[in-house]
Amino acid sequence: MFNKKNTVLLVSSVLSTLPLSSPIAADTNADVIEIPSLTVTANPLGAKSPDELVQPVTVLSGDELNQQRGATLGETLDTVPGVSNSDFGPGVGRPVIRGLQGSRVQVLDDGLKTADVSGEGGDHTVAIDASRADQIEVFRGPATLLYGSGAAGGVINVKSNRFNPEFGDAPRVHGQLGYGYNGDERQGNIGLELPVTDNFVLRTDYGLRRSHDFDIDGFQQRGQTEGDKDTLQNSDAITDSFSVTGLFKGDWGNAGLGYSRWRTDYGIPEAFLGEDEEEQERIHADFDRVDFRSELIDPIPGFTAARIKLSHTEFNQQEIGAHFHDGELEEREVEMEFTNDETEARFELVHNPIGMWQGVIGLQLNNREFGADGEGHGGHGHGGHSDGFYIRDTDTRSAGLFVLEERLTDFGRLEFAVRIDHVRSDPTTLGEERHIDLPSGDELHQEADVGDRSFTPFSLSAGSIIDLGDTHHLRLSLTRSERAPSAEQLYAFGTHAASGTVEVGDVGLDEETYTNIEIGLDRHSGPFRFDATLFYNHVQDFIYLASMDDGSGNAVMIDDDTLVFNQQDDARFYGAEFTAAWDVVEGNMPLTLRFSGDIVRAKLDDGDNLPRISPARLGIGFDTAYQDWDFSMDYRHIFKQNDSAALESDTDGYNLVTLDARWKPASLKGGELYIQGHNLLNEDGRRHQSFLKDDAPIIGRALMTGIRFDFGG
Repeated sequence: MFNKKNTVLLVSSVLSTLPLSSPIAADTNADVIEIPSLTVTANPLGAKSPDELVQPVTVLSGDELNQQRGATLGETLDTVPGVSNSDFGPGVGRPVIRGLQGSRVQVLDDGLKTADVSGEGGDHTVAIDASRADQIEVFRGPATLLYGSGAAGGVINVKSNRFNPEFGDAPRVHGQLGYGYNGDERQGNIGLELPVTDNFVLRTDYGLRRSHDFDIDGFQQRGQTEGDKDTLQNSDAITDSFSVTGLFKGDWGNAGLGYSRWRTDYGIPEAFLGEDEEEQERIHADFDRVDFRSELIDPIPGFTAARIKLSHTEFNQQEIGAHFHDGELEEREVEMEFTNDETEARFELVHNPIGMWQGVIGLQLNNREFGADGEGHGGHGHGGHSDGFYIRDTDTRSAGLFVLEERLTDFGRLEFAVRIDHVRSDPTTLGEERHIDLPSGDELHQEADVGDRSFTPFSLSAGSIIDLGDTHHLRLSLTRSERAPSAEQLYAFGTHAASGTVEVGDVGLDEETYTNIEIGLDRHSGPFRFDATLFYNHVQDFIYLASMDDGSGNAVMIDDDTLVFNQQDDARFYGAEFTAAWDVVEGNMPLTLRFSGDIVRAKLDDGDNLPRISPARLGIGFDTAYQDWDFSMDYRHIFKQNDSAALESDTDGYNLVTLDARWKPASLKGGELYIQGHNLLNEDGRRHQSFLKDDAPIIGRALMTGIRFDFGG
């Protein structure tokens, strides 16, 4: 039989690579292992077990989430097939899904967008505290159209316990405290659940992270031969998060109102020699957010449930440059400031079955007021601080209507979905045109009034699960989805100081169109389980950042910043993902072997490679347990990436070894002690998908020890 540990391993195996769609209730064969403790919540038809889903989804929860949990979201998900971490130092961890990142990967906070500016620069972190997560759901591919037209790469829903209508009759305290020896890192999160009545509960939590500069193996920059060695300079980070939520439930359903606050301050790693003119960048970001969630049971005739989700976020980010001369600080100034006031509403109605069909209709509204102020260092061009030099202020309004329908069949399940959006971008008109001076003496120009842009993305999908006996599923899906260009792709024009780029947008960009085909096969029961998926994604008018050749085979540089343009061409993404688990030994000292791997290729139709595409990965690991101890160890090889774009450097392969050990004696009564090790071989790895790969490697050998606890409830 399977214990709790093996059930978690099964989830990892079965869920890593499933194709398109959302679920309906289905009969479960008695021979198939049930997973009642895990449900996927970010789907329009309500919480379902992972094995009921047609779309490719991975769920991290419980022990598996604790084992993988890192300081950032990208670090936490880096081991999930198809997902990698594009960091800009330890303070930034942005998930990359199947080679797509930035605004193409939508991160949800309990079902609604994290209203930050992580899509406007590789150095911008995702404004979410991974330590608060109770469960993380990763939906891969453009089948995620029901969550917004921008989610072309995938959707990540970070689910906390804040709006869970289930609670006990006694107070509950839960959390974790940890210390990492690399970087003197201190992490902690504590939550309190206080039932006031049988129908009303108050929940609050606080999380923090403090770290100094991290250790690495060797020099920080490629080709560096002098200066500090074995230290990732300017890599320290500070983060605080807080929330308070009240939830009321009754026979009619439930409703919750919550407030959350998040603050972070982190450095952008850059080698510091203490000679001549040098600069270091820091980023300070914060938000205040109010959320409302409600679910109504049988709200009106013909509908079984109605869900209402509302949020309003006020986000601010400052990029601060410290200027040095011969190691002495001369001045510190705010070079760029971003603001983002965003309101989102999502309404869903689940209708009664119509014949053999069950479905949901929904409406999603978003209003975003984005602002950018400052010229960045170097001050390329004209415009002044009040005009916002990197990206001009832009108001974006969008409205989306979607429908999802599913039915049981003799062979499994079918699903069809459609979504239509209207997106309008309204950029501010400047007092004068802008220009960028090129080293050649030429100039680039952007008009003072670039005009409004409107888009109407239309997306549809179809998918099926075919039951191949009691142990196997075949999954097929086809998706056609459209995505409107983001504000930075349309209107960027100037220096983005912290990322070291001079970016030029194109106000004439068209919508991207994704046509994605997937086929997956899984074995979901028995001592050996596996899941494998193949996908092919053709993108018309794909938007990407391209460098300009200076005539000598190098990128054009402006005051040490790389000049990049938002260009548009047809592209192809294709690849494979797989996981497998084999219960070699059961009993008092079980042994389970795990295998995983992924690969993605991304090319323009003319044959050129796209930049910053994740390299192939292969991994093997094992899990065992004895008495009060659980132990896991993993080895992953990240392959060399030499399928690089023009003017992009290759990255060498490297190996990662991790371990996780937990001691859960009965005497702790809900507590456990743990030790985790990362990069135990102390490898000098460079993440190809990161803008910062030539300036900062992954952190070196790291050990984290701590305690987790969950008392009461």
